[in-house]
Amino acid sequence: MRVSNLIAGLALATTVIATPAAAKQGDVLVRLRAIMVSPNESSGSVLPSFPGAGVSINDAYAPELDFTYMATDHLGLELVLATDKHTISGTGTLAGVGKLASTWVLPPTLTLQYHFLPAGHVRPYVGAGINYTIFYSKNASAALEGAVGPTDVSLKSSFGYAVQAGVDVDISEKFFLNLDLKYIDMTTRAKLTSGALVNQVAVDINPFVFGVGLGMRF
Repeated sequence: MRVSNLIAGLALATTVIATPAAAKQGDVLVRLRAIMVSPNESSGSVLPSFPGAGVSINDAYAPELDFTYMATDHLGLELVLATDKHTISGTGTLAGVGKLASTWVLPPTLTLQYHFLPAGHVRPYVGAGINYTIFYSKNASAALEGAVGPTDVSLKSSFGYAVQAGVDVDISEKFFLNLDLKYIDMTTRAKLTSGALVNQVAVDINPFVFGVGLGMRF
């Protein structure tokens, strides 16, 4: 009797695992990811005072929450919500100053996804869409202000495209693992105002966003 119960239990467990957390029309997929934002930046010169200088932006790590609405079995709309903090450092003739400023970044991103195997255990997808990036809580570093005096930092908001590729892998009927990669077209112009002196620098940030997390189907 105990053996038969064990066999029945194993059969039930196998059935549950074999049931995919399939994405169907009308479903909402919620994912919580840990992300690394890795800028692929290129910088112009810091003008007019530092023609031989540029800037670099560090990698950042943050949690991310996203929601995907499945408009059809194959097509989903994903909205990504996350915020992270970056450090801006000097290069060239400003390399000795080190950190110039810091900023928080809010980059809401909306993509239209195509899911290749919506009824499978492993469901790859690709997507493309738009991004709008807001820079907030911007602060000059003590090193910069020590060099040029009290400085106000402003960063122009960015509007651009986003592309992505990812995969959902079933854990159970409701839960799945997620791996995701995005590339975001992101540019800004930084303005450093130190009294009557105003320096500006154009930066293409263009980050890769690597994400891994857990999802649930509703």
